[in-house]
Amino acid sequence: MKKELRVGVLISGRGSNLEALAKAFSTEESSVVISCVISNNAEARGLLIAQSYGIPTFVVKRKPLDIEHISTVLREHNVDLVCLAGFMSILPEKFVTAWHHKIINIHPSLLPSFKGLNAQEQAYKAGVKIAGCTLHYVYPELDAGPIIMQAAVPVLREDTAESLASRILAAEHVCYTKGVKLIAQGKIKLCDDGTVQCTGEDELFLFQENF
Repeated sequence: MKKELRVGVLISGRGSNLEALAKAFSTEESSVVISCVISNNAEARGLLIAQSYGIPTFVVKRKPLDIEHISTVLREHNVDLVCLAGFMSILPEKFVTAWHHKIINIHPSLLPSFKGLNAQEQAYKAGVKIAGCTLHYVYPELDAGPIIMQAAVPVLREDTAESLASRILAAEHVCYTKGVKLIAQGKIKLCDDGTVQCTGEDELFLFQENF
């Protein structure tokens, strides 16, 4: 019997990356199970998306963040991997350390460039010609941690900050689902130098034709 990767997803809003993950891993043949969704916003649309897929949902206090509640839910649902999907709260260092290399996040820029909020707009205003997104392990430092996978999105002549952000979001959906699948397959290797390699033939980068 194959071992399933049990995932807990933390959200705050619309849940588009959650929806991409739920669609990708909703079949019985999937090696990934989304065992719970936790939100720090009771009005988050992502809660409705999770419920439509039959995924248990939980709402936790946002200010201050009820990290004990989050920890309890994750333990009770035997979560192996925590996926941040638009989760707009800073996780305490103690929690991140306890889940070392078991928390991942998708960020809408090619890290280490354009950390923090509004990364798509930062990239657009900087005049870069290639933007994108990064799937990475979460460390206590903001938008740090080993890079698992990246997707490159060209900045088109007719782009606005909004249209660029929309295309980056589409890339996030593909990047996140592929990255989680590779983790479930045991193909992601964290090297001694802090970088990530894939033990199979899959590449850890994507271009626009992939999405």
